[in-house]
Amino acid sequence: MNIRKAVISDANGIAKVHVDSWRSTYKNIISDSFLNSLSYERRTELWERNTTREGNYVFVAESESGEIVGFADCCKRENNHIENAGDLTSIYLLEKYQGQGIGKLLLKELFLKFKELGYNKVFVEVLEDNKTRYFYEYYGAALVRTEQITIGDAELNLLIYEWDNPNKVLERLLGEAND
Repeated sequence: MNIRKAVISDANGIAKVHVDSWRSTYKNIISDSFLNSLSYERRTELWERNTTREGNYVFVAESESGEIVGFADCCKRENNHIENAGDLTSIYLLEKYQGQGIGKLLLKELFLKFKELGYNKVFVEVLEDNKTRYFYEYYGAALVRTEQITIGDAELNLLIYEWDNPNKVLERLLGEAND
């Protein structure tokens, strides 16, 4: 598995992972009509912008055959006014590649970027019914608040987690890589 910084030509592959992983991850959480309305074309346009936007960092997980099977990104959200703090904005993998340690590799890349940027706090938002929250908790993220959001016609709980020591998370990830 190859983890690397994304480039604009990866936008189509990232979009496919984004749409397909939403459809599998959020099945029975978000309405089928909303999930079926997701578009590879619109997501490709989004990821063309995201991969070139200053202050946004996107990484891809590429299979041995060169297929993009996952991605992750981070930035400092506009509503994040905390000094030296950033946001993990997404980690998504195609369903058949989940549970193989790829998410951990992507998480490591994000935390290396957080260290490079000098962040001493990192936030992540995740839907309450998304099992990924347990992955974040395993790596030390602490729940700091819950908000109500609407996606499609569903009212959902959005959990906001915080890591208050990104270097400690990175040490753990690097230690696991050496095991």
